[in-house]
Amino acid sequence: TTCWNMNQHLLSGEKLRGKQLGRTVGTGPDEPEPQTEVEKFLGEGSFGKVAKCKKLGTDQVVAIKIIWGSGQMEINALEELSQINADDHNLVKFVESFKYKKYTCIAFEVLDQSLLDFMEKRDFHPLTVEEIRTIAWQLIVALKGLKSVNLVHCDIKLDNIMLVDQVSEPFRVKLIDFGLAEKIGHMRTGATMQNICYRAPEVILGLPLDQSVDLWTVGYILFVLYTGSFIHGWDADYNILRAMVKMQGMPEEKQSNKKGRLFVDLLKRMLMVDPSKRISPSEALQHPFFTMGRVQPTAGTQTTNPEEPPAVEVHLQPEAKEDINTPQRPAAITPLNPPPHPLTPTPTQSIRSSSINLASDCQVC
Repeated sequence: TTCWNMNQHLLSGEKLRGKQLGRTVGTGPDEPEPQTEVEKFLGEGSFGKVAKCKKLGTDQVVAIKIIWGSGQMEINALEELSQINADDHNLVKFVESFKYKKYTCIAFEVLDQSLLDFMEKRDFHPLTVEEIRTIAWQLIVALKGLKSVNLVHCDIKLDNIMLVDQVSEPFRVKLIDFGLAEKIGHMRTGATMQNICYRAPEVILGLPLDQSVDLWTVGYILFVLYTGSFIHGWDADYNILRAMVKMQGMPEEKQSNKKGRLFVDLLKRMLMVDPSKRISPSEALQHPFFTMGRVQPTAGTQTTNPEEPPAVEVHLQPEAKEDINTPQRPAAITPLNPPPHPLTPTPTQSIRSSSINLASDCQVC
């Protein structure tokens, strides 16, 4: 209940000043404590609120996550992530953290809007395969970056994927909110994690956990972006698992083009119910869905689309040795004919006009 009362204590125009915590960018030990003015609140959740703020003296604009409590888990995760380049790995850029009254304040770069907000504004009208390809590449690179520092996000969802600036950099995305992130070695068998709608089957079944839970969720999100609908309801774990195993009545696409077929193949490999058979981030980045043609997907700049190569046989590449190097950012692909924004489907359009048959690949052991 505390977060609902935060407006009584934190108002627009209020100045936040407090003791610095953790790693602070651009602040030395002899410099005064940070002072930031709240311009407006951007959103709220169970953790607290997010405010757009201006750092006095520098006029730097930041987004500050205001948490009731210590926020130490997220600060620890951000310290780990400081080992890698946030921009290169499509992760939100951490600025600083400090205490204000009974709150912990964590400052980040300001981003545009969440994928959830973006999809809601367009009535969940599906994205094109090319647009999804651009987003998928970035999210898998983010997972590879997390794995390089032995972190698992544990709470990936549409709300926690942000568009950086949809006008100037179409479909450039970053992963945010590391408040529930865990070290891979600290994940407990049987632990409950992830939003129930995006929960991986091994979490539901109480099996051993690792980074595969994040890959499942990214695959699920790509499915939602592709179809505009969710695979199952989220009223109970049993019903979700039952829907996963049966995989009946799912939106299907009888793809006549190679790019669509490759996407469906990648999706099947990301949504394997058995985590030991699920594709890894390194393998996913080598999948023909990304490697076809002469360029790979990157958001934000204007280039021509890649030429279609001869038919590509779909197969898994051997898993590459994990390292902390960033996958080379390939030349950009402009999203193909993005629809007007916001977009509402016409009566003749149906977001359930297609289906992906995953049943043959989804068996519970």
